[in-house]
Amino acid sequence: MSIHLQLEIRHLQRLLLGLGGSVEQMVGDAVRALEQKDTVLARQVVTRDDMIDRAEVEIEEECLKALALYQPVATDLRCIVTVLKINNDLERIADLAANIAERAVNLVELPPPVLEFDFQEMAQKVRRMLNRSLDSLVRRDAEMARLVMEADDRVDAMHGSIYRLVSTAAAAHPEHTIGFLQMLSISRNLERIADHATNIAEDVIYMLEGEIVRHQGSQKGNPPKG
Repeated sequence: MSIHLQLEIRHLQRLLLGLGGSVEQMVGDAVRALEQKDTVLARQVVTRDDMIDRAEVEIEEECLKALALYQPVATDLRCIVTVLKINNDLERIADLAANIAERAVNLVELPPPVLEFDFQEMAQKVRRMLNRSLDSLVRRDAEMARLVMEADDRVDAMHGSIYRLVSTAAAAHPEHTIGFLQMLSISRNLERIADHATNIAEDVIYMLEGEIVRHQGSQKGNPPKG
């Protein structure tokens, strides 16, 4: 590896980790806005999405320049491809966090539903998955990345449970259907953040071991997505 390419890869990874920290903060603030019914914080989360979009474009452009300039192969190529893929996943997570924040505002503006759902446990698991996926990148720890992958099934199951609860509640209280659908959307967005955290973990394994682990193993019976 040339010294220039090594420095460029380190620069790309620093940019990516900076983006990851900002996205983690967005997810945490979106969840906090939901739990505390804080519409001011929720709207702040939504406005931050544009900043994340700009950062994502900047990192992608830097990766493409590095590919064109250095024409890396083997491990170096995997590193840059991994940055590109994780960069896209982080941008999507930011979109999902903004969606949760928007749902939080909508719920405050709607009449109080007869039944509320506690997203705290699900949100904690999702945030831990995201934190671990990025930590596995920093530490170059494939085993930590695999722990993230294993946690995804539990989040899927939690989303499935909420889907069934919402379906039952909406049938019993059709006048609150809009509020229930907002809650289902929150669950769906959390579940999708977990999916993207899993993608990041899979990409870390690819970078470290050269193994594509996506779609390996038995097919999961995914719950209805809502």
